[in-house]
Amino acid sequence: MTLQGPLAVEAAAAALWRSTTRGASLVARRRVHQPRDLIGRRLHFGDGTSAVVYRETRLESPVPSQPTVLVVGFRLRLVRGHGHAVVRPASELTTPLFVGFPGFATKLWLAHDGHGRYRGVYEWDGAGPAEDYARTLWRLLALVSVPGSVGYHVLPDLTRDVALDFPAAGPPEWWRPVLAPAL
Repeated sequence: MTLQGPLAVEAAAAALWRSTTRGASLVARRRVHQPRDLIGRRLHFGDGTSAVVYRETRLESPVPSQPTVLVVGFRLRLVRGHGHAVVRPASELTTPLFVGFPGFATKLWLAHDGHGRYRGVYEWDGAGPAEDYARTLWRLLALVSVPGSVGYHVLPDLTRDVALDFPAAGPPEWWRPVLAPAL
Protein backbone atom coordinates (compact mmCIF):
# COMPACT_ATOMS: atom_id res chain seq x y z
CA MET A 1 0.00 0.00 0.00
CA THR A 2 1.36 3.44 -0.92
CA LEU A 3 1.43 5.64 2.15
CA GLN A 4 -0.04 9.07 1.73
CA GLY A 5 0.28 12.34 3.61
CA PRO A 6 -2.22 13.82 6.03
CA LEU A 7 -5.79 14.51 5.01
CA ALA A 8 -6.78 18.07 4.17
CA VAL A 9 -7.57 20.06 7.32
CA GLU A 10 -11.30 20.29 6.59
CA ALA A 11 -11.62 16.56 5.86
CA ALA A 12 -9.64 15.65 8.99
CA ALA A 13 -11.75 17.96 11.17
CA ALA A 14 -14.98 16.45 9.82
CA ALA A 15 -13.70 12.88 10.36
CA LEU A 16 -12.62 13.70 13.92
CA TRP A 17 -16.01 15.22 14.68
CA ARG A 18 -17.87 12.13 13.40
CA SER A 19 -15.55 9.78 15.26
CA THR A 20 -15.68 11.72 18.52
CA THR A 21 -19.46 11.84 18.46
CA ARG A 22 -19.71 8.10 17.78
CA GLY A 23 -16.84 7.34 20.19
CA ALA A 24 -18.48 9.21 23.07
CA SER A 25 -21.63 7.18 22.47
CA LEU A 26 -19.64 3.92 22.49
CA VAL A 27 -17.93 4.90 25.75
CA ALA A 28 -21.27 5.89 27.32
CA ARG A 29 -22.79 2.54 26.28
CA ARG A 30 -19.81 0.71 27.82
CA ARG A 31 -18.73 -0.83 24.50
CA VAL A 32 -15.11 0.29 25.01
CA HIS A 33 -12.95 -1.90 27.24
CA GLN A 34 -9.43 -1.74 28.63
CA PRO A 35 -8.09 -5.27 29.08
CA ARG A 36 -5.02 -5.54 31.28
CA ASP A 37 -3.41 -8.80 30.09
CA LEU A 38 -0.84 -7.09 27.78
CA ILE A 39 0.03 -4.23 30.15
CA GLY A 40 3.76 -4.29 30.85
CA ARG A 41 4.67 -6.34 27.78
CA ARG A 42 7.77 -4.99 26.03
CA LEU A 43 7.52 -4.81 22.23
CA HIS A 44 10.64 -4.69 20.07
CA PHE A 45 10.99 -3.01 16.68
CA GLY A 46 13.22 -3.33 13.64
CA ASP A 47 15.19 -0.16 14.40
CA GLY A 48 16.51 -1.70 17.64
CA THR A 49 14.12 0.21 19.93
CA SER A 50 11.55 -1.21 22.29
CA ALA A 51 8.65 0.14 24.30
CA VAL A 52 6.29 -1.08 27.00
CA VAL A 53 2.51 -1.39 26.57
CA TYR A 54 0.83 0.84 29.14
CA ARG A 55 -2.79 0.58 28.02
CA GLU A 56 -4.99 -1.40 25.69
CA THR A 57 -8.27 -0.16 24.29
CA ARG A 58 -10.64 -2.67 22.70
CA LEU A 59 -14.00 -2.07 21.08
CA GLU A 60 -16.70 -4.63 21.74
CA SER A 61 -17.33 -5.67 18.15
CA PRO A 62 -17.10 -8.65 15.81
CA VAL A 63 -13.70 -10.06 14.88
CA PRO A 64 -12.35 -8.12 11.87
CA SER A 65 -13.10 -9.82 8.56
CA GLN A 66 -10.09 -8.07 6.94
CA PRO A 67 -7.64 -7.79 9.83
CA THR A 68 -5.09 -5.04 9.36
CA VAL A 69 -2.33 -3.83 11.65
CA LEU A 70 -1.57 -0.12 11.81
CA VAL A 71 1.53 1.19 13.58
CA VAL A 72 1.63 4.93 14.25
CA GLY A 73 4.69 6.71 15.64
CA PHE A 74 5.48 10.27 16.73
CA ARG A 75 7.67 12.27 19.11
CA LEU A 76 5.88 14.79 21.29
CA ARG A 77 7.16 18.35 21.25
CA LEU A 78 8.29 19.76 24.62
CA VAL A 79 7.86 16.45 26.50
CA ARG A 80 11.06 15.44 28.30
CA GLY A 81 12.01 13.66 31.53
CA HIS A 82 9.15 13.60 34.02
CA GLY A 83 6.82 15.09 31.39
CA HIS A 84 6.40 11.59 29.97
CA ALA A 85 4.56 10.59 33.18
CA VAL A 86 1.85 13.15 32.35
CA VAL A 87 1.27 11.70 28.88
CA ARG A 88 -0.21 8.41 30.09
CA PRO A 89 -3.22 9.71 32.04
CA ALA A 90 -3.78 12.57 29.59
CA SER A 91 -3.80 10.17 26.62
CA GLU A 92 -6.85 8.39 27.99
CA LEU A 93 -8.87 11.51 27.30
CA THR A 94 -8.33 10.96 23.57
CA THR A 95 -10.16 7.61 23.54
CA PRO A 96 -13.44 8.99 22.09
CA LEU A 97 -11.46 10.58 19.25
CA PHE A 98 -10.42 7.25 17.71
CA VAL A 99 -12.75 4.45 18.84
CA GLY A 100 -15.54 5.88 16.71
CA PHE A 101 -13.61 5.54 13.44
CA PRO A 102 -15.04 2.87 11.11
CA GLY A 103 -13.11 -0.38 11.39
CA PHE A 104 -11.40 0.29 14.74
CA ALA A 105 -10.91 -2.92 16.76
CA THR A 106 -8.01 -2.50 19.24
CA LYS A 107 -5.14 -0.23 20.19
CA LEU A 108 -2.03 -0.90 22.23
CA TRP A 109 -0.60 2.29 23.74
CA LEU A 110 3.19 2.16 24.00
CA ALA A 111 5.35 4.28 26.28
CA HIS A 112 8.09 6.31 24.63
CA ASP A 113 11.15 4.40 23.42
CA GLY A 114 14.82 5.35 23.81
CA HIS A 115 14.41 8.00 21.11
CA GLY A 116 11.32 9.60 22.70
CA ARG A 117 9.02 8.04 20.08
CA TYR A 118 5.54 6.98 21.12
CA ARG A 119 3.75 4.29 19.16
CA GLY A 120 0.25 2.96 18.85
CA VAL A 121 -0.21 -0.56 17.52
CA TYR A 122 -3.75 -0.99 16.24
CA GLU A 123 -5.89 -3.66 14.68
CA TRP A 124 -8.47 -2.50 12.13
CA ASP A 125 -11.04 -4.13 9.94
CA GLY A 126 -9.66 -3.17 6.53
CA ALA A 127 -6.56 -1.41 5.24
CA GLY A 128 -8.56 1.49 3.79
CA PRO A 129 -10.17 2.47 7.11
CA ALA A 130 -6.79 2.10 8.88
CA GLU A 131 -5.15 4.45 6.41
CA ASP A 132 -8.04 6.93 6.59
CA TYR A 133 -7.64 7.04 10.36
CA ALA A 134 -3.83 7.42 10.19
CA ARG A 135 -4.09 10.30 7.72
CA THR A 136 -6.66 12.02 9.96
CA LEU A 137 -4.64 11.42 13.13
CA TRP A 138 -1.57 12.85 11.40
CA ARG A 139 -3.28 16.26 11.29
CA LEU A 140 -3.95 16.15 15.03
CA LEU A 141 -0.53 14.80 15.99
CA ALA A 142 1.24 17.43 13.88
CA LEU A 143 -0.03 20.07 16.32
CA VAL A 144 1.81 18.53 19.30
CA SER A 145 4.65 16.56 17.71
CA VAL A 146 8.19 17.31 16.61
CA PRO A 147 7.98 18.37 12.95
CA GLY A 148 8.62 15.43 10.65
CA SER A 149 8.23 12.82 13.41
CA VAL A 150 4.69 11.63 12.62
CA GLY A 151 4.55 8.44 10.59
CA TYR A 152 2.48 5.32 10.10
CA HIS A 153 2.60 1.97 8.40
CA VAL A 154 -0.29 -0.28 7.37
CA LEU A 155 0.14 -4.07 7.38
CA PRO A 156 -2.91 -5.58 5.60
CA ASP A 157 -4.13 -9.15 6.01
CA LEU A 158 -2.50 -9.53 9.42
CA THR A 159 -3.88 -9.68 12.95
CA ARG A 160 -2.18 -7.73 15.69
CA ASP A 161 -1.39 -10.89 17.67
CA VAL A 162 0.27 -12.58 14.69
CA ALA A 163 2.27 -9.42 13.92
CA LEU A 164 3.57 -9.29 17.49
CA ASP A 165 4.03 -12.99 18.25
CA PHE A 166 5.28 -14.16 14.84
CA PRO A 167 6.77 -11.10 13.14
CA ALA A 168 7.90 -11.39 9.53
CA ALA A 169 11.48 -10.64 8.58
CA GLY A 170 12.13 -7.43 6.73
CA PRO A 171 13.99 -4.14 6.74
CA PRO A 172 14.99 -2.62 10.10
CA GLU A 173 12.17 -0.08 10.28
CA TRP A 174 10.79 1.78 13.33
CA TRP A 175 7.34 0.29 12.69
CA ARG A 176 8.30 -3.34 12.12
CA PRO A 177 7.64 -5.59 15.15
CA VAL A 178 10.48 -8.05 15.77
CA LEU A 179 11.10 -10.82 18.26
CA ALA A 180 12.92 -9.86 21.43
CA PRO A 181 16.69 -10.08 21.00
CA ALA A 182 18.34 -13.13 22.54
CA LEU A 183 20.12 -12.45 25.80
